[in-house]
Amino acid sequence: MTDAATPSAPVSTMTIGAVNFAAADPATLAAFWISVLGGEVAGGDGHDFVYVSAAPGGVPLFCHQSNDISSGPGRIHLDLSTETGRREEQVERVQALGAVRKWDVLDEVPWVEWTTMADPEGNLFCVSCPRT
Repeated sequence: MTDAATPSAPVSTMTIGAVNFAAADPATLAAFWISVLGGEVAGGDGHDFVYVSAAPGGVPLFCHQSNDISSGPGRIHLDLSTETGRREEQVERVQALGAVRKWDVLDEVPWVEWTTMADPEGNLFCVSCPRT
């Protein structure tokens, strides 16, 4: 039960249809995210755009070519979750695939820790897990 001071969530029929990435090289960026999250190329021409199907439990990705790529953060940001104690393992795996480790946040909040990383085109994302 909620009171007047606690808003309730609206009923919605919307879901995330895809996460969109502007990319200088859509095929390379799509291959990176397929290696990280799973899925497969499900459409596109490989140059101007690539559509990646959702892996189980995930969402589709759409990488589209853009010559106007800003170098700053905020173009896209994903929060990826893993099991307790496996954050560092996943960070190392994603680094081996081409990501860059930016910084760790290990004790800012009591329930989660994360590492902020950048994909090969500079998009920031986090790898997180519950704290023990």
